[in-house]
Amino acid sequence: MVNVSWLPPGAIVGLLVVLALSQLLYAFWPYARRAYLPVLALTALGVLLGQGWDALGLPSLRLGQANLLPAIVFAVALQPLADRIPTHPLRFR
Repeated sequence: MVNVSWLPPGAIVGLLVVLALSQLLYAFWPYARRAYLPVLALTALGVLLGQGWDALGLPSLRLGQANLLPAIVFAVALQPLADRIPTHPLRFR
């Protein structure tokens, strides 16, 4: 058995929110074909900004320890930037 008692429940809920929200934004966002990795990265950034919103003590809608409303708003607001993130593979020499 793996002991995960050191992991806060908010981190698990936050990870699930990031994964579910990124899938929804990738499927239903009205832009043409996009890569999934920038959508996932910007969704994670939006959720982190939402948690920062909560750390400042501003009003929010919470699900356990995860802050939903600002996280969703920030993630949706960042999605137009997904097309500007380069997705071609990096080549290291």
